[in-house]
Amino acid sequence: MGSEAVERVRGVVTAPVSALGADLEHVEIVSAGGRAVVRVVVDTDNGITLDEVSEVNAAIGQALEAAGVMGSKPYVLEVSSPGVARPLTMPRHWRRNIGRLVRVRRTGDLGTVTGRILSVGDDAAVLDDGGTATEILFADVDRAVVQVEFTRPPGGQ
Repeated sequence: MGSEAVERVRGVVTAPVSALGADLEHVEIVSAGGRAVVRVVVDTDNGITLDEVSEVNAAIGQALEAAGVMGSKPYVLEVSSPGVARPLTMPRHWRRNIGRLVRVRRTGDLGTVTGRILSVGDDAAVLDDGGTATEILFADVDRAVVQVEFTRPPGGQ
């Protein structure tokens, strides 16, 4: 299904997601045989629990049914939280990960930086890059991803 269908679904589900205190991160619709799979990714500033995902799932399902945006085509609704490999694309994504280790590939010849997020503003983040505070302008970020750590540093989040 095309971007028009995604935007219709996004328009219907944004309000119920927000009403439950969550942010709508992503909507995707894919065809699977004779039905569609509607994938919705949600998150909150403190992370989202399974109970909260279940509550959001029910609210989205009701909103989709009431609006009839999927028409008569059968569909499966999948609601989840962002995975650890989801790129940091908005300042709120960076804020939610303060204290975590990230790998940032910057545009052009600015290179790659790996460091722990110290602070986040509207236009940039500051990383601890091996003991050096390095400012990363969001406009210079090609891709940024949280790194999986099996042990946290002492005093880390």
